[in-house]
Amino acid sequence: MKLGLITSIARALTTARIRQTMVATAGVTFSITMFITLLGFMNGLNLLLDGLILNRTPHIRLYNDIQPNPLQPINNTPEYKGSYNIIRSVKPNASRENIYNSAAILKTLRNDDRVFGVAPKISTNVFFNVGSTDVLGIVNGVDVFEENRLFNFADYVSSGNYMDLKYVPNSIILGKGAADRILADIGDVIQVTTSQGNQLQLKVVGYFQSGLKDIDAVQCYASLTTVQKMIGQTSSYVTDIQVKLNDLDQAPEVAREYEKKFGIDADDIKTVNAQYETGSGVRSLISYAVGITLLIVSGFGIYNILNMMIYEKMDTIAILKATGFSGGDVSKIFITIAVSIGIAGGLAGMVLGYLACLGIDRIPFETEAIPGVTTFPIDYSIRYYIIAAVFSLVTTYFAGFFPARKAGRIDPVDIIRGK
Repeated sequence: MKLGLITSIARALTTARIRQTMVATAGVTFSITMFITLLGFMNGLNLLLDGLILNRTPHIRLYNDIQPNPLQPINNTPEYKGSYNIIRSVKPNASRENIYNSAAILKTLRNDDRVFGVAPKISTNVFFNVGSTDVLGIVNGVDVFEENRLFNFADYVSSGNYMDLKYVPNSIILGKGAADRILADIGDVIQVTTSQGNQLQLKVVGYFQSGLKDIDAVQCYASLTTVQKMIGQTSSYVTDIQVKLNDLDQAPEVAREYEKKFGIDADDIKTVNAQYETGSGVRSLISYAVGITLLIVSGFGIYNILNMMIYEKMDTIAILKATGFSGGDVSKIFITIAVSIGIAGGLAGMVLGYLACLGIDRIPFETEAIPGVTTFPIDYSIRYYIIAAVFSLVTTYFAGFFPARKAGRIDPVDIIRGK
């Protein structure tokens, strides 16, 4: 049977019961709208929360870990060499904190095609001298250009200009929590004492705010040169090398490779921050489960409506089969009705879902913990619309398949005889 004729009959049956058709279409529309809105909002929130940590975390961190020496003298004595020796209260060895031959390592990393960028760093514990009180803090010496290019440093500087670290001698950007604790305003000069006993006066040029209170209470930033001067070290002194890769998934493998190659400790982002990925995955799974459940529920609504339509259109089905329509043609008519409802409802749902996301994206959401965020986060990924379109067609197809197969098996003789 010609497709045009089947389509025209399906259209006639659909418009004959326009209210039922509108109810079924509205069910699909609502499901698709909520599916897109829910996933867009939940995954936007996931990206925001993960970004607070992951955007500031290198894919690979190279450093020297302070730990006890695994080679103890007792293990080398002939009498106990082959024995299992238990040693209590082993103290860390006097290992160096800085990375030996850091310039050569940085050059090697920059020539690696897998590496997107490299940023050296120095971390040192300090005391902020406020009158007779000493407040503990951590000053990170960074390469200002690379820190901003790789880790969006400027986005977390809530006040002041991050480039002042480069051009203003002996300057510092305080964590907002640390600044509140020592009552330091931008432009003030504060005194810092290192763990080695060195003292230096630094000018406050900005505030850093990551959104994590515990970090902002202690973390501060200065240039590499300033921190090297602060702790009395040369320009080659570096305690950390931060590596960002082109492919995040390669981080564990590349970290192990660098650890063996350079003879230093290496942490990768997937191992260190596994809990964040797990949390994001669970939240996304819940969002998908709720959205797909909505689509399946709308499919049952279409199934019930088509079942009712078949019982009401028994005479029409009998006439169609008596005039030469096969059971397959009748099935195609009702499947066409179901798929048409899915297409119309899916398109309307995607449009309304996008508009709902736009509306949420414009709702004010301001908090002191996250100064860079002014509205609720939304993820506009195209994959949500593709998934919604596929599921709307699949659920409506199967919702119409079983009633359509029932309609195709109806014997017109039984219906006419019954009349």
